[in-house]
Order: sequence, then C-alpha cells, then structure tokens
Amino acid sequence: MRTVDEQLERILAAAVRPAPVRVAISDAHGLRCAEEVVSSRPLPGFDQAAIDGYAVRSVDLSGASLAEPVSLPVVGEIPAGSRQPLRLQPGQAVRVAAGAPLPTLADAVVPVANTDAGAARLDVHQGVPSAAFVRRIGEDVQPGDVAVRRDTVIGAAQVAMLAAAGRDKVLVHPKPRVSVLSVGDELVELARTPGAGQVVDVCSHALTSAAREAGAETARAGLVRGDARDVCAALEDRLPFSDVIVVCGAVGGTAGAEVQSALTVLGDIDTTRVAMHPGSTQAFGRLGPDAVPTFLFPAYPATALLLFEVLVRPLVRLALGRTDPYRRMISARLTSPITSVKGRRGYVRGRLLREQATGDYLVQPLGTSGTHLLSSIGEANGLIILPEDLTEATVDEQVTVAFLPAPH
Repeated sequence: MRTVDEQLERILAAAVRPAPVRVAISDAHGLRCAEEVVSSRPLPGFDQAAIDGYAVRSVDLSGASLAEPVSLPVVGEIPAGSRQPLRLQPGQAVRVAAGAPLPTLADAVVPVANTDAGAARLDVHQGVPSAAFVRRIGEDVQPGDVAVRRDTVIGAAQVAMLAAAGRDKVLVHPKPRVSVLSVGDELVELARTPGAGQVVDVCSHALTSAAREAGAETARAGLVRGDARDVCAALEDRLPFSDVIVVCGAVGGTAGAEVQSALTVLGDIDTTRVAMHPGSTQAFGRLGPDAVPTFLFPAYPATALLLFEVLVRPLVRLALGRTDPYRRMISARLTSPITSVKGRRGYVRGRLLREQATGDYLVQPLGTSGTHLLSSIGEANGLIILPEDLTEATVDEQVTVAFLPAPH
C-alpha cells in the first residue's frame, strides 16, 4: 500500500503546464501572465487636471485669503479630451475639467470650492502649492517600466495596467483542460427518472464543478457503459482535448479490473491502493501519446469529491503555475470525538468555527456516520486531516484542518 504523500509525489510529477497562448486582456482574468509586460508609453500620457477647477500658476495665488482674494481673468476652458494647445500667461486662469490637459506654464489646479466660480473673472480665496491636483506625465508609469510581471495572476488591477500600457492582448498560461466521465450501466442522466436498479449520475456533475472551482477549463464527457471497450474508446476520444482526465466508477470489482486491463493499450495505469480513508481504492496513470494524467475513482460522489480535493486539485493548481498548490492549513480543537482507520490518513469534513472569547479555531466533524453520505458536504468549510498513527481523537484535541471554500 502506498502512502498519500508517495501518491501525490507521483501525481504532481505528471503536472504539465499547457503552452502559453495570447489572449485578449478581457479574457485574461484569473490566468497567470507568461511574459514580462513592459510599458511603451507613460501613464498619464500628459500633464492633466486631477479635478474640475482652474489651471493656474501657483505663484500668482500667493497670499490669497477670504479677506483678500486674488482676482484673475479666466481666458479659456479646456474640456477632457481636448487636443487644442493653450498657453497660460502670468496672472491668468483657465477653467479645466478632470482629465483635461493642463495649459502650458500652469503648475496647479485650484478647486472650484476655493473660488467664487467666476466665468470671466475669478476670485481665489485660498491658494494651492505647485503640483496641487495635477497628474504629471509618467508619474504612474514611465516607458520601460514593468506593467505586469511574469507569473503574476491577472486580476482587475493587472488588466488596468495592461490597458494603460497599450496592450490589447497578453501571453498567458491557459487553464488546464479537465475532462470528467462517469462509468456504469446503472447510471442515467439527470433528465431521466431512474428505474429499478438505476441511479442518477451525480459524480460527473460534482467533479466537473470541482475542477472548475480549482481553476480548470472543464468538459463533462457524460456517461459511458461499463463495457471495457466502450470506456477505452471514450477515453481515447477525450485524450487529444484533455490535460487531465477523471473517470468515476472504473475501479473495484471484476468490472473495474476489466476496464483497467483494457486501458493498458493507451498507457500505464497503476492500481496500487493508497493508505487513506476513505478512497484507498483508486488508480492513476498517464495515457495516450501525450501521457495525459488520468484518475480512476470510485462511483460514490462523496468519496470521489474527497479524492479530487486531495489528489487532483493540487495537480490542477500546479498546472496553473501556482507555487504552492495546497489549501491553507490551520490547527483547530475538536468539538466532538472522531475515529480513524489505523495505518491510513483519515479525512473528515468539518465545520470550522471561531471561539469568541479567545479567537481559537474549533471544528465540528460532519458526516461521521458514513463517509459515503452527501448530505453533510454542503455544510463543510474545512477538511480534518488525521495522521496514519491516530485511531481516535477526543474532544478539545488539536487537529489539522484544511480550509475549504464557502459557497458564495
């Protein structure tokens, strides 16, 4: 039996970052930048007014006060977007809109609130220092400055910088493509009412959603009969379009053994059991000419989701370029006892809480009556991880918990 860490080492060694692609910046959100983006122009591109007001020479307002305002003629107006050059002479003011280019010789903008808002002549009752309410050319970004660094995850701020740098496209690492299939003669699609001995396919929908949440581009490839040749054909069809494949229901029993045997024509599949509970029965291999990482999981949705969280999600995150593909871990006190299988790493979903008086984390185990139960999954915001040498944990005992995302 292989340890969880040994299995993860094999899986993560198979991670392949898809080749970078150039996309429109509007499509780059959430992706990792694959180039160093250097600005070819300054930001702002010209000296501009930061607010609505009057462009002036600050020296002309020396001594302005309510008792003795400084009076200046208003010799023009510059709206935002103006391309007409205007030169300010000593002792003059020009009305400007926020974002408008400053006239030559102006070094400050007086807010309207500091004036009588005159149209032809302006009384200023409070002066401003040089550069007040002015955005100088290049004060944000200079030509040659790095606008977005390589390996930065592109968010709204990075899209803004790309646009400001004059880039409409950017080279990014694309999302890895994850295909999900469910195998079983007993399975029916959601639109059908299951008959005797039939069950609705839950696994492929759940794992497709989990892959999307991990950051992958997903394809639910649907249902496949349990016949080994059908499974092999379905996988062969998906291999050219996948960076990772997850198959539910193709492990365990005679049918699982037949499927795994048939898949050897596509590549290597390792069925060594893993020292974890639940989910010790699983398989992993690399199939097709591109050695696509392929997982075979049990058909129980709760177990399949757990295996995805522990084994597949880190692979997807690594393919996305994340340096640390794992969830944040914290220590929390148990609110009720739990047991685990000796010699296996235990995983129990839990509800994380904070103790008001101390701020300490508490965790309430969920679904302890059966690891196959789905009903408690939606309430869980943490995954309790129990070491292989622990068979029982008592109330108030400290345990390790991985944060799980709360639904939005």
